[in-house]
Formats: sequence, C-alpha cells, structure tokens
Amino acid sequence: MLRSWLLLAPLLAVMTFIIGWPLTKTVGVSFTDAKLIGGDVNWIGTDNFARVLGSGAFYNVVWITIRFVLISVTAEFVIGLGTALLLDQKFVGRNLLRALLILPWALPTVVNATMWRLIYNPDFGAFNALLTQTGMIDSYRSWLGEPGSALLSVCLADVWKNFPLVTLIALAALQSVPRELHAAAVVDGAGAVARFRAVILPYLIGPLTVAIVLRTIEAFKVFDIIWVMTRGGPANSTKTVSMLVYEQAFSFQKAGIGASIALLMVLVSSLLIAGYVMLLRRQGEFR
Repeated sequence: MLRSWLLLAPLLAVMTFIIGWPLTKTVGVSFTDAKLIGGDVNWIGTDNFARVLGSGAFYNVVWITIRFVLISVTAEFVIGLGTALLLDQKFVGRNLLRALLILPWALPTVVNATMWRLIYNPDFGAFNALLTQTGMIDSYRSWLGEPGSALLSVCLADVWKNFPLVTLIALAALQSVPRELHAAAVVDGAGAVARFRAVILPYLIGPLTVAIVLRTIEAFKVFDIIWVMTRGGPANSTKTVSMLVYEQAFSFQKAGIGASIALLMVLVSSLLIAGYVMLLRRQGEFR
C-alpha cells in the first residue's frame, strides 16, 4: 500500500497544484464581492449564490445548456451507433472510411467552429447553397443570426465533430462480439432486428453508456465552439453556463459571481463524474 501511494505521489502533487489550488481559490472568491482587477474585497457569505439562484437569466442559460446537451448527445449517439454498425460490415473501402472518420474528431474545436461559420455564411455559405439548389429553401438565411435556428446550427457543428468518438467506441465493442453468435442466430432464423437485440446490444450497452456519460460531461461544459460561432447570440439564444461564467468574471469584472456560477458547474460535473465511476464499477473496471 505504501509503495502504491509513493508511486502516485508525483501525480497527486501535480493534480493538487493544477486543480486543487485554483479550485480552493475559486471557493474562497465565491464568498466575496471581489472584482477581477483591483478594488476592496469583502466577505459577503452566500449572497453571490443567492443572487445567481434567484436570477431568471441563470435558469435561462441552464435551460439552453440542457437543450444543447440533449440535442447533441442524442444525435451523436444515434449517428455514431449507425455509423459503427455500417463500418462493422465488410465492403470495399471500409478501411479508408474508418481512417477518414477520425478527421472530424481530430480537428481542433476552434478550426471546426470557424469552418462551420463559413458553411453557414448567409451570403456565400455552402449550407444555404445546398438547400436552395435542392429546393428545400427559397432564399439564403442567416442560420447563426436567427434565435430560432442558431442553437440547432451549433449543435450540428458539435455533432459533426464528436460523433466519431461514439462510433469508435461502438465499433470497438462490435469487434468483441463473437462471430459464432451471429452465425448461430442466422441459422436459427433470426432477422436483423432480432440479431441486433439479442446478440449485439448486450455487448454495446456498457461501452455506449460510458460514451454517453463522457459526452454529457463535455457537452455540459461547452464554451469554445459556441464562443467562436455565435458569442452566445443572437439575443442570448446560445449562451451556456460556461459563457455566463466568462461574461460575469471577465466582461463585467464580477469575479465573485463568476466563481459562484463556476462552483455550481463543478457540483453538477461532480455528480456526472460520480455516475461515470459507478458505471465503471458495475463493469468491473474499478474495485
């Protein structure tokens, strides 16, 4: 046991310095009226949390964040699973498609967001060109400039980047399905749906659940892709909790309120991580 702790000591020291100290400072600042630059700092207790939890704007950005998570993660799950089932079949060019699949995921988020901003451009964007030439719309639209379509447009960009992660996890799980089970199911006369439900699905539930939890945690903290594409607009229709933290702490110089919102995010993320660890324990990864 002592040897194990000694081996972990360097990692724990780095984590304490990188994560523990900033988190401790954030907790302290959240109970003060500290400004980002200069000014007196006074202890105000839980006033920041009361202001945040009593603000309608806070619940609005929470709802937008939840919608972003639900839309993005659900679409990534469906598209990722469907792509994995396709790439698990034998056909010419399968290895090339598997290699190309990694490209969206490998792109830096800022590059991905900038690319999609150009695609959505209301004057010369490829998205408008595609829809008009196929007769789906009559004229070009500002997809990122309309409150009704901005969030869905950002979700599409996020899905395009992150569904390959779900695909890779699902594809790895599919490789572990014994081929003799497929053969036995075919001999027994089971159809495609029955084979998927009885043979494939039991091997996919665990890995896909872990993938969904990981993507949910990441989607809840989303900032960069939305910041590059919309800056939270139009009319705050794409502003998430992370962007609210940035706005309060850096734009409005209210470090105390920004820290309190950040701690609420840490609490939610901790609950999601606790659920993730429980899933790993059920699968025998942790003991």
